Order: sequence, then C-alpha cells, then structure tokens
Amino acid sequence: MNQIFAPGCALMLYKPELAAKMHIYLRENINNIGLISTCCKHIPDVAAFTEVINVCPGCQKRFNNDYPFTRGISFWEILDMDNNFPFPDYNGEEMTILDACPTRNEVNIHSAIRSVLVKMNIKLIEPGKTGNHGICCGDSFYGLIPVDNVIEQMEKRADEMPSTNVIVYCISCIKAMKLGGKNPRFLGDLIFNEITYPGQCDPDIWHKEIDEYIAVH
Repeated sequence: MNQIFAPGCALMLYKPELAAKMHIYLRENINNIGLISTCCKHIPDVAAFTEVINVCPGCQKRFNNDYPFTRGISFWEILDMDNNFPFPDYNGEEMTILDACPTRNEVNIHSAIRSVLVKMNIKLIEPGKTGNHGICCGDSFYGLIPVDNVIEQMEKRADEMPSTNVIVYCISCIKAMKLGGKNPRFLGDLIFNEITYPGQCDPDIWHKEIDEYIAVH
C-alpha cells in the first residue's frame, strides 16, 4: 500500500515547523514518504489504496469514510510502534486528556496515545467522559449557536477536566481548553519536547483563518 503524510490544515497554521519535524521523522525512520497539502475536504490527488498518515482527527475520519481509495492512520499509532524513538521524560507529571470527538470510535488511536504517554512518563488522570465516551470540546458548536454560547460550552467542558494540564491532539481543542481556563498541552509538542502556544483563540478569527487556508489548499 502507498503511504503519504497529511499534516492537516490546522497543524500547518499552528506550527508548520512541527509538521516538518514529523515529516522528517517519517521519511527517515519508515520510508521516504511524500507529503500532501490538499485539505481533506477536497478530493486528494493520490494513488488508489493509499494509507494517509495524519495528525488531525478530522482528517482521520474523512480519509477513512469519505474516499474509497484512502485509509487513514494516525501519526500517534505509527509512533507507538517505534521502540527506538527518543521520547522525552516528563517525570511523572500529572495531566489529563481530552479525546477529540472525531476519534470517538477509534479505540486504536486512544490506546496508542495512552501508550505513548506511558513512554513519556506522564501520569494520566482520566476525566469522567473519555475515550469512546468522550464529548466535544465545544468547538463543533461553532456556526450553530452564538459565539458567546460556544465559549460557554468550552468552559463547561474544560471544567470537567480533573487537571490543569490537558493533553489534546486536535488544534481546535487547544483553543477550547485555553478559553476554558486550562493549560492545553498538544500531543505533538509533548512528543518533541516543545511548549504549546495556543495563539489566536477567538473562535471567529480562528475559523476564518482555517476557512481561508482550506479554500487555497
């Protein structure tokens, strides 16, 4: 099966240099795979029977469900299978996790991520609604209800997190947890020992940036 890496629009807006690190890792440690910058909302120009290694939970869902010639696999699953990756040691630091709602039925992703967290010596405190029982960070309400109410939903979800440090693997979840008063820790940042910078969190501005990026990719 062909393989290709799709970092996703949100990651490219958040930290293109982090996406580049992931791509370099895949090229050097798995095989010389290419990169696709086409947004997953557009039909990808890839060969039939292509496995798309992705970071974005939304991309994972679309590559599995919307295109019969692609199959999605998360970067986290690939990384979990690598016994030689130099994971940083977080010395038992306590964190909780917000599972991205597009992965609600992706038990393999939940398991791989938690395995990676063990390898980084992170003490995980699971929230009440987690894994395949997890619920949205609040961002999926955007465009359906007023923005003030979207932020209220984000604050409500953040209040359910049992730790100040919240591991997320969706860029929009970074914004939601920051607006909710938590300290988001993006999984990609943790893996490469980087600081998570939430950046622009205003839902209107963030979604405008995403929509503009999608339109040209």
